[in-house]
Amino acid sequence: MSDPSVATGSTGNPAPSAITEGLPVPQRYLALMVVLLTITLVVLDGAIANIALPSIEKALDATSSDTVWVVSSYQLAVIVALLPCGLLGEAMGARRVFLIGVALFTLASLACALSTSLPMLVAARFLQGLGAGAIMALGSMLMRSICPPAQFGTAIGFIAMTVAISSAAGPAIGGFILALSDWRWLFAVNIPIGAAVLSLSGLLPKSVRHPRELAFSVMVMTGAMFVLFFTGADLLVRQPILGAPIMLASALLLVIIIRRERHRPAPLVPIDLFRNPAFRIATIASVTCFSAQMMSYVALPFLLQHDLGQSVTTSGFSMIAWPAAVAVVAPIAGKLANRIATGLLCLAGGILLAIGMLVISLLSSQSDLTAFYVGSVIAGIGFGLFQTPSNRILLLTAPKARAGAAGATQGTARLVGQTIGAIGMSLIFVFTNSAEAPRVGLDIAALFAVAAAIISALRVRYDTATD
Repeated sequence: MSDPSVATGSTGNPAPSAITEGLPVPQRYLALMVVLLTITLVVLDGAIANIALPSIEKALDATSSDTVWVVSSYQLAVIVALLPCGLLGEAMGARRVFLIGVALFTLASLACALSTSLPMLVAARFLQGLGAGAIMALGSMLMRSICPPAQFGTAIGFIAMTVAISSAAGPAIGGFILALSDWRWLFAVNIPIGAAVLSLSGLLPKSVRHPRELAFSVMVMTGAMFVLFFTGADLLVRQPILGAPIMLASALLLVIIIRRERHRPAPLVPIDLFRNPAFRIATIASVTCFSAQMMSYVALPFLLQHDLGQSVTTSGFSMIAWPAAVAVVAPIAGKLANRIATGLLCLAGGILLAIGMLVISLLSSQSDLTAFYVGSVIAGIGFGLFQTPSNRILLLTAPKARAGAAGATQGTARLVGQTIGAIGMSLIFVFTNSAEAPRVGLDIAALFAVAAAIISALRVRYDTATD
């Protein structure tokens, strides 16, 4: 299933004939800057919106439970949009659909800033999420046209670094904006950035179009499947009698979609790509690793504030250590992935991620934060060492004609894994003493990380054939 246009060796190094692919310098670096700027825009928006929820609740005279939909509607739209946008990018050209996503995101940001009621804001956030889904699905597809194969691992590392820095900086930037103005400016700042990206669109590579059968009914069913999955996941802890059947309905829809799509050469749900063992293993490992990450991210604030007695502000700054370590390691991991088998790198990354979480879990309530920072840095190094090579193999094992589907699968794996992690941590809080729940969550997250490492190790024997 490897791309016939990219001949590679055991670690993904290109054959000499492939080195000339990609945009010429300096356009290559300018195009890379445009893609990274757009990804920063999307990640920051998702990160800063959370901090504004209390302000939005008060300004729009809403309840806390209803205000959460400002975040949930965005996340739901992203997951609904990913797979359809991946297929549309292949059919219509990655650049065109990517820029449509940027335009939609920018206009929806204006609608968010002008919203006068919560329903209006939630609807605008949903449109933002659809635009973000197109950006996330097709950013990596554009990268394959921007960078030659020898630099693709490094480019993925820069994407991971950008996501980590944006995620870490989001709450601080949001707090700074709220200190100077009201919540509407959190969305208004997106408008000039989006306009700048659109004005620089000529730097992006032109995309090859591939004939695709766009089945609208399958797109609707896929969207409904994800809506049911996330709705059921949200209800599973609070109302399991209702949540479980909804998740079962989501699984049944997936079976129907697969049966309907299995004979298509380019299905919306990329069954064709999952026939490749390396792609399949990388996707499963990615879901598992992101489950560990989200379970930890939910557990850490409770551990810091309830057990270690830290303030909200101190806790927020303390949690920056993890993404900061990812930001440093991710580009390095991308370069290593050009020389070392990705399965081995992911194995090492998963083990380090588990060790870091166990170090934090073993802290006593009398401990200072030194050990917490050490554990967070180790976990961040492991996460960065895992994700960049994992994403590299996931994206490069797909033919260029299916790069949109591969990018969409990557984003879907992340969101599904994070949902599983959040559900898992919620269940731990339900069935465990609240004082012990964060440590139990970290221990279980460490097991997920080890599982991701072992799953990735199974991929080593396919490296020669597929990297």
